[in-house]
Amino acid sequence: MRGEITCDDSGVRVITAPVPWVHRIAWIVATATFLLIVVGGLVTSKGVGMSVPDWPTTYGYNMFLFPFSKWVGGIFWEHSHRLLASGVGLLTLILAGATFLKDRRSWVRWLAVIAVLAVTIQGVLGGLRVTLYKDQIGIFHTALAQSFFGLLLIIIAITGKGFLRGAWFANRAAASMRWLVLAGLVLTYFQIGVAATIRHQHAPLAIRDFPTAYGRLIPKTSPEALAEINTARQADKMAPVTAGQIYLQLAHRAGAVVLLVIVIVTAILSVSRTPLGHWLRAWSLLWVGAILLQILLGAVTIWSNKAADAATAHMAMGALLTGFAILFTFRLFCASSAPLHKEIPA
Repeated sequence: MRGEITCDDSGVRVITAPVPWVHRIAWIVATATFLLIVVGGLVTSKGVGMSVPDWPTTYGYNMFLFPFSKWVGGIFWEHSHRLLASGVGLLTLILAGATFLKDRRSWVRWLAVIAVLAVTIQGVLGGLRVTLYKDQIGIFHTALAQSFFGLLLIIIAITGKGFLRGAWFANRAAASMRWLVLAGLVLTYFQIGVAATIRHQHAPLAIRDFPTAYGRLIPKTSPEALAEINTARQADKMAPVTAGQIYLQLAHRAGAVVLLVIVIVTAILSVSRTPLGHWLRAWSLLWVGAILLQILLGAVTIWSNKAADAATAHMAMGALLTGFAILFTFRLFCASSAPLHKEIPA
């Protein structure tokens, strides 16, 4: 058996044992959360977000006693989303309990408390989205869901062997990249906000072609041009769009280009500053590949006229990218710090 020497909040040196159960439970919660995000994306992509008009009940039934025979059409997806959300909430409570029982680090316990608060707020936001019928709440609901997922990835990391043995600390080459990757994370949140606004405005195809925009780099949005665009959309039984909605989609595309540049620069610098086999190379190159795949999924969403599976895959990949960027940033800031502990025989 092995342990780690750390200092508690009073500076007293104590032995911290590995926390495999917390680590495993965190993996389970993170997996369930990602599934929940995917189902939530399907709810929005299929346009069935208000299939169940009441909350916390489901058509007057206790949510957990709603008859399976009534799970039809959009109700199936919306009700499944609610039940999965309840399950994630319960798992988060179990994770917090395991953390308090098994992990001596007070700051890790605080992260578990934050996770419980986040999943509680997330549930309330989901309910308010239904009862108040406010699309704007859906934007915050989306951002918090992906932040919660990122927090779970951090909990997985800090209860894992690599972190406990100090492998994430005191790496000057990696630490030099932290501000660049942080910029990528900030831009990722910008993309989340814009994408969620687009989805909840119900105008995901304000621009119907890619990589051009109505045949141009910057489309015309004069009253005459908009009238022509909306006449064509009406012929295809599509809702009209405004200049603001078109510019919102342009901002999302521009954000993707800037983010891709940041990620490519990160990869180039990582390769130039670290030896072959260094973890930073692998992480930065993985980031590049994931961003390119995300751009392709966005293009497929447009080319397929916003097919629900394509749109959901684009959203799910976005969640993975956000979680990865959160974890990447966390690890690089750890690399700028001295080890919190060193491994010794217990």
